[in-house]
Amino acid sequence: MKLPRRTFLHLAAGTAVLPTVSRFAFAQTYPSRPVRIIVGFPAGFLADIAARLIAQSLSDSLRQQFVVENRPGASSNIATDAVVRAPPDGYSLLLVTQTNATNATLYENLSFNFIRDIAPVACIGTYPFVMVVSPSVPAKTVFEFMDYAKANPAKVNMSSPGTGSAGHIFGELFKIMTGVHIVHVPYRASFIPDLLSGQMQFGFTTIGAVIEHIRTGKLRALAVTAATRVDVLPDIPALGEFVSGYESSGFVGIAAPKSTSAEIIETLNKAINAALTDPKMKARLADLGVVPLANSPAEFGKYIVEYTEKWGKVIQAANIKPE
Repeated sequence: MKLPRRTFLHLAAGTAVLPTVSRFAFAQTYPSRPVRIIVGFPAGFLADIAARLIAQSLSDSLRQQFVVENRPGASSNIATDAVVRAPPDGYSLLLVTQTNATNATLYENLSFNFIRDIAPVACIGTYPFVMVVSPSVPAKTVFEFMDYAKANPAKVNMSSPGTGSAGHIFGELFKIMTGVHIVHVPYRASFIPDLLSGQMQFGFTTIGAVIEHIRTGKLRALAVTAATRVDVLPDIPALGEFVSGYESSGFVGIAAPKSTSAEIIETLNKAINAALTDPKMKARLADLGVVPLANSPAEFGKYIVEYTEKWGKVIQAANIKPE
């Protein structure tokens, strides 16, 4: 049967609209069941706390439960592998950090390609580290510390949470840029007690982990690693004020498996960016030393690529190998 031209055009126009309507309806119904945010670190770590803050906010704004699932191990590679292999339906998300980016260079035989196999959703924020010394070290400034280290070669120990950790890699960049000789001592547990006792001389660590020790004078902060001074420690200079061009920060964000639909990613991105404007969220993140960074999925993806390239060069220059 041949349709009249007017009827045919009407039906064709309606058919052309269907994909858009379908996508719109799907975006409106997501999420329809609980969503997992998989974290590659134990409960209580900065990444875990940030994930729980965002999970609660997303639960409230998207009216569905977002549950944090901790899968620590293998420097967060176990958690990453789980999300890479998950269906790209938006119900398995990954809490990504600088560790994911540096692992791309550290580990040669990963079962996934971090940049290729994940879809960036949104950055939550960045967080500078702080360079702290034990009170047993006489240096009051970075320049004094450099002089002290050069006068005591191989006697100044730098503690970190482990080989290839952010604290280790950030310290290696400091060594490369200043030429000081420092012995790296990796820990499997917290190195803070040994730093407090004077058994260790200094280290690079997250601000939240030592801020009370800094405030009470049990540890001395020489510099923050951000490009500029930070609000949480306004009297502490940036390391770049002493070592021109030095900058290092961690980051935390959300990613999904590759091939996750643009509509789902956009829904999550908008909800996370909206959460970062909430004064209560800002205050909670500030307590962790995290500076909110709202951006688009494309901008977050570009940030991850540039971060991976920058620290990959440091890892190679310092010949860092995983334990």
